[in-house]
Amino acid sequence: MSAAVAPPPLDRKFVESLVRESLYRQIGRPLPAKEPPLLVVNSSARHMHVSQKDLEVLFGPGYQLKVHKWLYQEGFFAAEETVTLIGPRRRIIPNLRILGPCRNLTQIELAYTDAIQLGLDIPTRLSGDIEGTPGAYVMGPAGMIELKQGVIRAARHVHMGPADIEYYGVKNGDRMKLRVVSPPNTVVFEDVIVRYDPNVRLEVHIDTDEANACNLSQAIKVELFR
Repeated sequence: MSAAVAPPPLDRKFVESLVRESLYRQIGRPLPAKEPPLLVVNSSARHMHVSQKDLEVLFGPGYQLKVHKWLYQEGFFAAEETVTLIGPRRRIIPNLRILGPCRNLTQIELAYTDAIQLGLDIPTRLSGDIEGTPGAYVMGPAGMIELKQGVIRAARHVHMGPADIEYYGVKNGDRMKLRVVSPPNTVVFEDVIVRYDPNVRLEVHIDTDEANACNLSQAIKVELFR
């Protein structure tokens, strides 16, 4: 009769991983990913999203947007086409770039300094939430449209996919903080709204006023946290 063979000793890292998984399950949190996802922070300059119907008024029947530059999110682009935005007392912002592809509604996103230049008092909203917002006139090479509403300052937000949601332990609509380290200063932005979509890359959007305030172009570190 052969002697029993002792089992091999348990690997310490394996035991630690089991304990960690058990603890996270007990507190109802997903286990963080082994490596942090690549965090990209981009400044979103003033721009316009346009419906196909309004695009054809501005540029002519059957018009299609042309790609000027692809954006970080797959399938989205800055178009070659620009328009003139006309606010109260005929104040204007020329060369307002359109972002594509076309959407089901027309919306304009400005920073506060843009709104002051235009003479508008704009609210901070998530994209698509335009009920009760100011309007303006938009002039293109083929015609003009009057927006009854749709001019906003976009709330700072972070686009997250499934792996990002799991890593940070958040859900759609949660609010986070963004730390931007740009020596000699460090700036922390609060109320960064989580926007979940299974098909997006991790990306924070802040406007040009916020990017200038934290000197984003010279940042050596960015961090997203609860």
